[in-house]
Amino acid sequence: MKEIKELVMTKKKKYEIEFEIKSSPKILFPYIATASGLSEWFSDDVRQSDHLFTFIWEGVGQKAKLVTKKENSLIRFAWVDDPENTWFEIEIVQDDITSDVAIVVRDFSVENEIEENQLVWQGAIQKLMRIIGS
Repeated sequence: MKEIKELVMTKKKKYEIEFEIKSSPKILFPYIATASGLSEWFSDDVRQSDHLFTFIWEGVGQKAKLVTKKENSLIRFAWVDDPENTWFEIEIVQDDITSDVAIVVRDFSVENEIEENQLVWQGAIQKLMRIIGS
């Protein structure tokens, strides 16, 4: 019974948040798809070895595998220590009519931490926006 309860408590739910950003997909993409770009706004440092990225916060590393990469459009990572079928992705979306650009973040979290994780993403994306002058 205890194992079932722990499994239910740790089940992650997908959530999505969108941020309007004043930039072009070509300028944004290196910031979401390269170790050097991600280390400017997402974590303290990022190291890359082939498709394995190590994100470092306050001296502690967390490994993620690059799952999908679509040039100037989308990047998806899966944390090595997370359950299968969970990931986080950052998509650059450009409106065909207005040419407005947005970043859409899709991530997974346990339900009682979704709001807190959305705030973390909001802070990170705001930092990215300052860096690119958006």
